[in-house]
Amino acid sequence: MTGTRRTKSQQKILAAAEALFLSQGYVGTSMDAITETAGVSKQTVYAHFANKEALFLAMIDHLVGGATAAVRHRLPLPGPGDDLRDTLTDFARADLAVVLTPRLMGLRRLVIGEQARFPDLAASLFSNGPQGSIDRIRDILNVFAGRGELRPCDIDRAAEHFNWLVMGGPTSRAMLLGDGSFLPPDEQARHAADCADIFCAAYAAGHANP
Repeated sequence: MTGTRRTKSQQKILAAAEALFLSQGYVGTSMDAITETAGVSKQTVYAHFANKEALFLAMIDHLVGGATAAVRHRLPLPGPGDDLRDTLTDFARADLAVVLTPRLMGLRRLVIGEQARFPDLAASLFSNGPQGSIDRIRDILNVFAGRGELRPCDIDRAAEHFNWLVMGGPTSRAMLLGDGSFLPPDEQARHAADCADIFCAAYAAGHANP
């Protein structure tokens, strides 16, 4: 099997696993069903993934890692003339647009439901999801700190503060109230701008304290 064919087969298997795990849960999904949905042989599936648990973990890494990469791609590190508030607003809008989807919220619900069975899943989801965003915010803040545009602070803590300021409310509502509670795009934009304003009030150099 060539490298190209192997990659295409793996993509088919991951796509089938995503569709079935998100719609039927871990227990309700069989490797036979994934094989049939992917349109590949059982031998091909097991050549890539040793068992259902390995495929489940790979599906999570693929889905959440892809979402984090999408945010990074949409928002490169700030350039010389970029403004702190505008950069944070753009980041927050991009992150909300990627995360507030039925696909990713369904994945979060699935992982929470399987927490007792697979305790490592939540760690994988956090590492590839929220922590990836926090790391990117830290990288952004380090650029502005290097320019003297932030007050002296713990950059890691500041990055966490901004991430959860942006994501805490919208994702909690989506997790508990369902996909119908997603903020519409105009409200996402407003929320992103509000979060950037609050963050700058606390951390921006030269910003008057309230």
